[in-house]
Amino acid sequence: MMASTEERMRILRMIDEGKITAEEGAKLLTALSETPKVKPRKSLRDAAGGARWLRIRVTDMVTGKSKATVNLPIGLVDAGLNIASQYAPGIEFDELVEAINQGASGKIIDVIDDEDGEHVEIYIE
Repeated sequence: MMASTEERMRILRMIDEGKITAEEGAKLLTALSETPKVKPRKSLRDAAGGARWLRIRVTDMVTGKSKATVNLPIGLVDAGLNIASQYAPGIEFDELVEAINQGASGKIIDVIDDEDGEHVEIYIE
């Protein structure tokens, strides 16, 4: 799937505004340009009612410090899921997409990974 000029410009504006790093922007641009290597999944519909965000927080359970924080506009979540599916090909993302399409908000995923000592939370805001 080739990215539209508007999608590419949105990513470049996010880099310019400091919302994402240049490296994160490059990954998003690459994901938008690549042909998916996994089975097709449900697509996100445009969210009505203004800007919405997908927020992912990973916290180290021992220190309580943040290990990673990712904030994506809902419009870019498809690209983010394409990136995520490359690292976790066995995970079904259709349920997450369906929850977003149905207007879910607040914390939608809360997982504690005892093996890695991480707490992963995903919010729609």
